[in-house]
Amino acid sequence: MANISYQQSVNEWRRERDESIRRENGWLALAGLCWLKLGKNLLGSDPKSEVVLPQRLPASLGYLEYNGSSVSLFANPDQKINVDGTETDFAVLQPDTSLIKLEDVQFVVIQRGNKFGVRIWDNQREERRSFPARTWFDIDENFLIPATYSPYETPKKADFPNVAGETAEFPVDGFLSFTFNNKHYQLDVNKESDGTFFIRFWDPTSKKESYPTGRYLITDAEADGKLFIDFNKAYNPPCSFTDYATCIFAPEQNHLDFRVTAGEKYTRH
Repeated sequence: MANISYQQSVNEWRRERDESIRRENGWLALAGLCWLKLGKNLLGSDPKSEVVLPQRLPASLGYLEYNGSSVSLFANPDQKINVDGTETDFAVLQPDTSLIKLEDVQFVVIQRGNKFGVRIWDNQREERRSFPARTWFDIDENFLIPATYSPYETPKKADFPNVAGETAEFPVDGFLSFTFNNKHYQLDVNKESDGTFFIRFWDPTSKKESYPTGRYLITDAEADGKLFIDFNKAYNPPCSFTDYATCIFAPEQNHLDFRVTAGEKYTRH
């Protein structure tokens, strides 16, 4: 019965993962990612705008002013724009926080390193309904593996490749140690506020069966102190669903030498 219960829980988790990318402002609703230039960036559906919105919206709504460290919204004269639920003609936009709503189109300013951009969601996108269901390896309890967490005594940074083909340094909190096929492994991880651990890893299935640059995994929080890496819950990064995500991939030290035939597959190599 325990085995059946475990399989049911993983299948339910997988259904939730498939639903999550189809929700309002989910990954499949993404319709644009526009990087800002210094100075004035025109905002509207006019293709000549720096921030191009869906065609059903006005050709010009105003502009975003980027000064190198912050972004301000200026609406056209006699026009108001909804920012965080308030109609206004001016706002200083907080990255990843200030939400602008234009009917069922929404956007937010993002900061990635020294770059500022605008991420746009269009909740009328057909992809929310038509995108193929996610596909998975069969559930295999051999890939539910006990692990031990060790924090780094001093802060450590690692080189992570990103979707642009560049490499940047990011902090890591510690590593998870585990044994598979009588061999010891460890993976650099970040500890989340809820006690779970976020892992980016690569394995040889990425050559043909899973996402080419590797997959993500979040451990479950264990109330009794026990910790497991459940590769059956490995999932593809957002870049596998949309061209408008800014993904960071597994560092070299998180490349495994065994095939993880568990978790999410990827067929569009």
